[in-house]
Amino acid sequence: MKNIYLGFKFAFSYFTILPVKFSQDDDLSKDGVTKSLLFFFPFVGLILGFITIVSYGMIENLEWLGLILSAVLYMILYGFLHTEAILDVADAIYAKHGGKDPYKIIKEPTVGAMGILFGIAFMILKIALIAYILKFNLLYEFVVIAIISRFALLLNIKIFDFHKSSTFIQIMKKNISLNFLILIFIIYCLIGFFLINTDIITIIISVILTSFIVVKYLKNKLGFANGDILGTSLEISELVGLFVLVYCL
Repeated sequence: MKNIYLGFKFAFSYFTILPVKFSQDDDLSKDGVTKSLLFFFPFVGLILGFITIVSYGMIENLEWLGLILSAVLYMILYGFLHTEAILDVADAIYAKHGGKDPYKIIKEPTVGAMGILFGIAFMILKIALIAYILKFNLLYEFVVIAIISRFALLLNIKIFDFHKSSTFIQIMKKNISLNFLILIFIIYCLIGFFLINTDIITIIISVILTSFIVVKYLKNKLGFANGDILGTSLEISELVGLFVLVYCL
């Protein structure tokens, strides 16, 4: 039970900026803790999504400003952890075009011009889509997309091989079995059906398929897969899921 609780806290401390405290005696290296973290990772999306829509409800009277603030808050809540990956991946792609080592570039702490431009373009698109969805009151659909995009990341960790230096991903991969993935999928799909009932299949397929295609493409393009590629796949799959939702209005 303690491992489950620690994994729950670990998921929020690692993937969000929400305040989570650990004691010096807490051992986060146990497999049980890692499995719990993996199980609760999609739940992180659910909580961040709910915080976003609750915040919008509180400032809805600000109209368009409230929409933008709530959309930005969603990304702030996960500390732009996955958004930052887009900048690094864009730099790595253009570095490889120039004959440089893409892995060396992707691990550099600095960001190049192309990374900044792609990052800005992505943020504009995502803020616009989230704001549009909030405006039309598709609140629970937004939450479901936040859940499924994180499940898709777990699926990609199971499917693909990653760079040897991606130690934490290797640890997570070791703790993801097929039965465990199926269990997570069933539980969170049931939550999704409870929240929106309709069109969830279209959302699930679009998000998971996009996430897989992005990782597959970037792995082939750069010659490796790492956490930045996973983060990019999460962001792009969410973007596509949001667009599919808007398109199907």
